[in-house]
Amino acid sequence: MKAHKYWSLGALLCMTGAFYTGYRKFMKAHKYFSFGTLFCMIMAIWSGHKMITPSKRSQEKECPADNK
Repeated sequence: MKAHKYWSLGALLCMTGAFYTGYRKFMKAHKYFSFGTLFCMIMAIWSGHKMITPSKRSQEKECPADNK
C-alpha cells in the first residue's frame, strides 16, 4: 500500500526536523515537528494495520466452501 510508505517517510522527515530543531533550541518549531511526527506515526500505523488485516469480504468468500 502506497499510503503506508508515504506516511512512514513523512514521519521520518518530521523526526529529523524535530531532532534538528531540538538540537538548535528552536522550541516553537520543535513542537510543530514533534506533533507532525506523532500524526504521521499514527497514520502509518493505521494504514499498515489496514494492509495486514484481512477484510471481512474475503473471509466470507472462503466460508461457503467449508459448508459443503
